[in-house]
Amino acid sequence: MSGGRVVAVTGATSGVGRAVVQEFARRGDSIALLARGREALEGAKQDVERAGGRALALPTDVAVADQVESAAEATEDALGPIDVWVNNAMTTIFGEFLDVSADEFGRATEVTYLGAVWGTRAALRRMVQRDRGTIVFVGSAMAYRGIPLQAPYCAAKHAEKGFFESLRCELRHHGSRVHLTMVQLPGLNTPQFDHCETKMPNQPMPVPPIYQPEVAARAVAWAADHRRREVYVGLPSVYTILGNKVAPWLAERYLARTAYDSQQVDGAPVGTRPSNLFAPVEGDPGAHGRFDDQAHPRSPQLFLTRNRHWLGLTALAGAAAAGFLAQRRR
Repeated sequence: MSGGRVVAVTGATSGVGRAVVQEFARRGDSIALLARGREALEGAKQDVERAGGRALALPTDVAVADQVESAAEATEDALGPIDVWVNNAMTTIFGEFLDVSADEFGRATEVTYLGAVWGTRAALRRMVQRDRGTIVFVGSAMAYRGIPLQAPYCAAKHAEKGFFESLRCELRHHGSRVHLTMVQLPGLNTPQFDHCETKMPNQPMPVPPIYQPEVAARAVAWAADHRRREVYVGLPSVYTILGNKVAPWLAERYLARTAYDSQQVDGAPVGTRPSNLFAPVEGDPGAHGRFDDQAHPRSPQLFLTRNRHWLGLTALAGAAAAGFLAQRRR
């Protein structure tokens, strides 16, 4: 789809959100940037303007419903009706559940899960009356399969998926043309592993194989243009989701054995580090984390997902041609 839309992105300053902002900016869209860090908001705003788009920086804590509602109102006042709303904001705590305080778990839930709830409510209030618009939930394979050391994040993504499914039923009941879609992501090279709270002894890292945030951003932008219920990104997401449906007990045993080491950088003690759990970190973290040398810039699986109809037609044509040639030989 061509540019010219109004897109609101939560968690717009870092990681997947920052890459999503850049992707929509290249399309010529006007973008509302919702995040807490003012310096990082300015950096994201400059990204949009360099790409030729319009940007509105809105300092917002998505855990506070009134702030999200105010941001949606300011977006429409300045840029026009919101066409696409992207629920992306997140924070978490890496570590075992019993090491996480009640305040920490609550805060991660309020940002990651309730932030998506409040964003959806602000968007739906406007989209439903116009009977158009798309809300994209940035999900994870961990919406289907919880893993150790990430109970707050996994719980939030499971809750988000349940919320998403309930709302799709309600919108279908009313015959609404507003579209909800959820993009399920693999491990990504984002700054969250440097500034999310951790209780682990070593530096956190995404579970390999790791993908660049631009892979996720392309999937989010594509999902905003197509009426797919869900989009899986990366082969690891596919086998994690499908494998858990087939044999959850096997996934549980495998993760209990491997997922402690695979989520920590061997020989890299955490030491002193900033945490964005209760306040934004200083500076402008950008889209990428520290794992550029390990991260894949493309996902063949995503290409197949995006082109499955054409590939299916090609396969059918090939099968028909093969059948025709076989018949002629006979």
